[in-house]
Amino acid sequence: MTGIALDAAVQVRRARFALDARLRAAPGEIVAVMGPSGAGKSTLLGAVAGFVPLTAGSVVLDGRTVQDAGGVDVPPRDRGVILLGQQARLFPHLSARENIAFGLRARRTPRHAARTRADDWLERVGLSGLGDRRPARLSGGQQQRVALARALATSPRVLLLDEPLTSLDPATADGIRSLLREELAETGTTAVLATHDATDAVALADRLVVLEAGRLTADGAPADLLAQPATPFIAAVAGAGVASAGVAGPAGAWAWQALVESVESDASGIRACIRTPDGSAVELPFPAGTPLVEGAIVSIRPPS
Repeated sequence: MTGIALDAAVQVRRARFALDARLRAAPGEIVAVMGPSGAGKSTLLGAVAGFVPLTAGSVVLDGRTVQDAGGVDVPPRDRGVILLGQQARLFPHLSARENIAFGLRARRTPRHAARTRADDWLERVGLSGLGDRRPARLSGGQQQRVALARALATSPRVLLLDEPLTSLDPATADGIRSLLREELAETGTTAVLATHDATDAVALADRLVVLEAGRLTADGAPADLLAQPATPFIAAVAGAGVASAGVAGPAGAWAWQALVESVESDASGIRACIRTPDGSAVELPFPAGTPLVEGAIVSIRPPS
């Protein structure tokens, strides 16, 4: 890959928040952005998409400045950037086929050609035969597949994915993750994926950047950063073991310890919110039956 598809130097300052980060992506590259809640991931993607004004800096796509603090501000619809979030946000009154065709029609594709391409995309995302269904008759995973097809059908310059798997059950998320990997590779789409899940970064991304307190703290290959975590947050998402209730790792094997602030259980297991020594709040999954309670101490180490 040569050249730069995306070069975003984003500075956003608010009363109690400051984001100062530079995000670059080569053509066809998939970059994952990880960070604790409130680190600025959604703000960064929103600035690239054109929904968040800059205090300073610029957003450059394929060598063209589409936003800067000096007055350049290309409208979101004219940037060729698509932002896909946790919710599919399909048009409820349109069928799956017409939802996909909508973006093509907005780019002046003739109606018949747009519907034909929409059917092709329905087949690609595993929804052949469901083109006439409206979103209310589709499952959450099916709706997200339609949303992905609608996004990729328009051949975006950059696809922004803001935790698109968070609201899905584990099995459905695995299916969408596999679909994303296949379709992004097939289309060669440049993509930026904001996620809290290390699985997404390792499975999908060519490169991982870590955003903490509004600044980038790490940038490199996902496996390398997770194998040698440089901050407590990175160690927390790389792997955790329980050091309370008689469960602990070998002496000297743990990197950091953190406090469990809350614990929730569901069909997929246990999710705990922990507070790392640097003050970051991180949500981690644990297997069902893990002896974990609020106030426990979790010892964090990279996976062996």
